[in-house]
Amino acid sequence: MGSTDSKLNFRKAVIQLTTKTQPVEATDDAFWDQFWADTTTTVQDVFALVPAAEIRAVREESPSNLATLCYKAVEKLVQGAESGCPTEREKQVILNCTRILSRILPYIFEDQDWRGFFWSTVPGAGRAGTDELDDDDGARPLAESLLLAIADLLFCPDFTVHSHRRGPDSVENMQAIDSCEYIWEAGVGFAQSPPLNYIHDLNRTELLRLLLTCFSEAMYLPSSSDNNVLNPWVTFFCSTENRHALPLFTSLLNVVCAYDPVGYGIPYNHLLFSDYREQLVEQAVQILIVTLEHDGGVPHRTPSPSSMEEQESAGPENLFVNYLSRIHREEDYDFVLKGLARLLTNPLTQTYLPNSTKKIQFHQELLVLFWKLCDFNKKFLFFVLKSSDVLDILVPILFYLNDARADQSRVGLMHIGVFILLLLSGERNFGVRLNKPYSVHVPMDIPVFTGTHADLLIVVFHKIITTGHQRLQPLFDCLLTIVVNVSPYLKSLSMVAANKLLHLLEAFSTSWFLFSVAQNHHLVFFLLEAFNNIIQYQFDGNCNLVYAIIRKRNVFHQLANLPSDPASIQKALQRKRKSPDVISRTSSQETVSMEGSHPAVPAEPGTLKTSLVAIPGIDKLTEKSQVSEDGTMVSVSKGDPTHTAHSDQTAVAGTSDTESNSGRENEDVFYTESEMERRRLSSASSTSFWSPTQEWVHSWKCKLPLQTIMRLLQVLVPQVEKICIDKGLTDESEILKFLQHGTLVGLLPVPHPILIRKYQANAGTAMWFRTYMWGVVYLRNVDPPIWYDTDVRLFEIQRM
Repeated sequence: MGSTDSKLNFRKAVIQLTTKTQPVEATDDAFWDQFWADTTTTVQDVFALVPAAEIRAVREESPSNLATLCYKAVEKLVQGAESGCPTEREKQVILNCTRILSRILPYIFEDQDWRGFFWSTVPGAGRAGTDELDDDDGARPLAESLLLAIADLLFCPDFTVHSHRRGPDSVENMQAIDSCEYIWEAGVGFAQSPPLNYIHDLNRTELLRLLLTCFSEAMYLPSSSDNNVLNPWVTFFCSTENRHALPLFTSLLNVVCAYDPVGYGIPYNHLLFSDYREQLVEQAVQILIVTLEHDGGVPHRTPSPSSMEEQESAGPENLFVNYLSRIHREEDYDFVLKGLARLLTNPLTQTYLPNSTKKIQFHQELLVLFWKLCDFNKKFLFFVLKSSDVLDILVPILFYLNDARADQSRVGLMHIGVFILLLLSGERNFGVRLNKPYSVHVPMDIPVFTGTHADLLIVVFHKIITTGHQRLQPLFDCLLTIVVNVSPYLKSLSMVAANKLLHLLEAFSTSWFLFSVAQNHHLVFFLLEAFNNIIQYQFDGNCNLVYAIIRKRNVFHQLANLPSDPASIQKALQRKRKSPDVISRTSSQETVSMEGSHPAVPAEPGTLKTSLVAIPGIDKLTEKSQVSEDGTMVSVSKGDPTHTAHSDQTAVAGTSDTESNSGRENEDVFYTESEMERRRLSSASSTSFWSPTQEWVHSWKCKLPLQTIMRLLQVLVPQVEKICIDKGLTDESEILKFLQHGTLVGLLPVPHPILIRKYQANAGTAMWFRTYMWGVVYLRNVDPPIWYDTDVRLFEIQRM
């Protein structure tokens, strides 16, 4: 049958279904077979021929017909999984049922009354047909039968995997197959790489798309702080009920990490054949990120390596999480890390042959996967930090952050990038690795500099803070926390980076900025803490920073003498109303950007974005640890009076200086961005909300950690001035030489203990990740548009 005929027949069946007011019996095979038997449709055809309005009409007006359609389609998949689809016709039936279910499921999920339908044992509509199923399956909810059939079909010889048959007549028994011998790609726990077969890749992609659609019920539940709502589809699929859980997890992970978009090593190869592997990799990475969910949404605390062994045996009930947390061979870590680094770097590779490599689009999913690997497998995190390979992850992240800073539709990407760096910065090794010279010159819209990866990080952070869009302000605390965390280990900052840090201090310590928002002074505390760490622990190599501090000494003196009388506060706030710009962009001597770089641009009008929930304040996101003499970290308990500011009864009661309560007393409240915007505007208009007082300014001003810097200025400024007068110097290289050989041993206050703020998982970030991740999945699946125009509740869809 020609494909136009088959499309017509299929469309005719759809129209019959929507116009029949009487229930069609489940036994009426002649009717139901029209949907899948003789048609050769693509998934795009199915989406075009089954319009949303008609699915909703059947759901409302003849629910039993919709129920029977779902039931019959699942039944076909179950039969195919049992027979192993030996004929082409059976394979086609499977694909057609897969496409129809992918089309219909979102409309089942969007209606609360239908959501339980797949979990009911005997579908009302399908009673007549139940005797065809085995007795034990008769009692299974439809969802379970569907998920088990998909799992079986993903390891079906000659359909989704290569056959291991000996002779032409032997048929492989689907029930007896050991799917561990059919893993799709070499890598973790599997050595053979099966030959590429694009038909298998296409079939796997179709089945994974249906699986992702099953899991997407999560999109139809509103975001709430009650994270114990487990996704029943994921829970069942990743349980011991699924005998293919291990080989499938391994197949997904290996397919992603082994993928090389460079057209398998031959330039321009991707232009010669449409790369079916890429579609498979995209679906695979999306399945991985949505299945790797904490049990019950409760972030699990990974025990210290010493207690790892006892925990190995049980582990999380979600088998995907369990397997991920138990990967332990160095070569497996190496394979995963190198694969992710290669893919994350792909969009940056500007070769001399434009278009010679395929540019992948799934970097956000890869970042979430990297996050989950580090979160669920602490030994992997330590492996990442053990060598300078971590820099192959750092550079692409900094590239994405810099590139997305002006684009409000990519605010989620900015967050995940910063979260990963915050997680890494909690480990001493990350700071140490940053000292490696930066020589890979990826074209980036930042000033040209010569220096280390630490300089790159600071220059990019400065660019984000001074030229990013307004919505990034909640991330400033995180960015500066990362700088503080790495500061004790930075051996030598370049002049460019040193000037950028001082420019930030200058911008953040203007009186109008300090007085306009209750938490702004935290940013000054973070910067001073970073300077103190470098002066106390890395003075010797940091003459550029010391010189920059001396040059900008008046900023520190102004801070120490910040006026706090009511008249000065009012005057400062008046100045703010005249110039609402966050940070002066001019006073930082902007230098020429790197060659070949493109400026960061706002989103194209009409770009879709999904809303995110607000992130918890930095004090909820992190937990303080003190670094002891031998380099080990000791957690600082919240109640320890030596590290918490005196509880102060004025505006920000009970939060310490560098902490932020982000104005939300109750972290269980989740606002969408538009709601946050409304609150911000209403709070801006009603001055009663918060206004700075003399007592409030005094409460934190007296705790500014200025002693070390004041002592440094007191010792070095007269010496530097003397050199300038004696030698008539205006040349900074002489002064730098002097500072390089100077010493402050015995002249500075006793070094303070190093405080590291380590990321800690909590309900707020778990919810943020769920919303972000499903938002990415929603926006990236446009062909076919699986969820478009359905009533999703986890986030709002906004047009820029």
